[in-house]
Amino acid sequence: MGRLNEVEDAVAAAHRSDWGRIVAGLIRRTGDWMLAEDATQDAFAAALSTWPRDGIPDKPSAWLTTVARNRAVDWLRSARSERSRLEATLVDDDSPDDDLTDDRLRLIFTCCHPALPLPARVALTLRTVSGLSVAEIARSFLVSESTMAQRLVRARQKIEHAAIPYRVPPPELFAERVSGVLAVLYLVFNAGYSDVDRTELADSAIALAQAAVDLMPLESEARGLLALMLLQGSRRRARIGADGALLTLEEQDRSLWDRAAIWRGWSELAATGKRGAYVVQAEIAACHATAVDAAATDWMRIVVLYDELMLVSPTPVVALNRAIAVGMCDGPDRGLALLDELSAELNEFPHLPAARADLLRRAGRFAEAAEEYAEAIRLAPTPAERDQLCRCLDALAT
Repeated sequence: MGRLNEVEDAVAAAHRSDWGRIVAGLIRRTGDWMLAEDATQDAFAAALSTWPRDGIPDKPSAWLTTVARNRAVDWLRSARSERSRLEATLVDDDSPDDDLTDDRLRLIFTCCHPALPLPARVALTLRTVSGLSVAEIARSFLVSESTMAQRLVRARQKIEHAAIPYRVPPPELFAERVSGVLAVLYLVFNAGYSDVDRTELADSAIALAQAAVDLMPLESEARGLLALMLLQGSRRRARIGADGALLTLEEQDRSLWDRAAIWRGWSELAATGKRGAYVVQAEIAACHATAVDAAATDWMRIVVLYDELMLVSPTPVVALNRAIAVGMCDGPDRGLALLDELSAELNEFPHLPAARADLLRRAGRFAEAAEEYAEAIRLAPTPAERDQLCRCLDALAT
């Protein structure tokens, strides 16, 4: 049993580190996304059946790459089609992969191409770069496995039919495309962070953000995004109480926060240069991560950072979070006045009534707070958030 567990751990580690790299290399050689994914999947399946008998190879990554490449060759041969040229390319290419960084970068940029709808970019990134199964992605999108499989097929067909190039964009498009890649990764992270049943998405997003930093070490915003994810993600273990309830930041046991992740986040933040939206958001997260308790939070500093964030990312959601920070710094009435100014722009946005309810509670206006909690419960996007809001509503009566 110990040997089997050791193999499973080794395969899981290789999957996290090598899936996207192997798929990317096969796509570069064959131009066939499905073939690349299937051959890579088959290689990992072979590892699970072979390694318990033969032992874990000294270089698991090289073993998996070779098996995946051989599987692709076998399938191309059996097809006996016009793809013989591709077969020859694979068979004759025995040189080591010396272009792995560019391969992974090409893959990420292609999956996040602006010609694809945003949901397709997210799904394709999770499947092709991160290696999540179709079933896992379907659960994340709350759709059936067959529906998600069809979406992935359409996304791959869009890449093929629209002749979307498998490449890093030219320098004049680089800044624009990088922002799109990072937006997809942050969307994936938030989906996993906000839903306690989808934590694998947050883990996948952090791994991809680390890959983006490794591939683009001079991109300050990529490093800022990684820092932001690490600092926010450090609180995940403390977000759930002993009874399974989702806890607010004030309720969390900060001794459960992941100090190693906080340190990593600080290190990445210290290495950033240009101050874009992700860098500033990471600094806000760092203010929370380094406060010994809720009362020690430097809300004045957080307001200053939100002022800066509004200059580079003047969205209604940023304005909402700034209003909350102002309410915590200058008093709830001041925060409520700012939230009132956002009512039209954030109509039906679930976090607006939740924010109003919390500030009303702090102001001692409990009847009004109860009404806002009821509205927030109606709009809550996940069961865990709904239960948390219900608990806050019940607490008003005690």
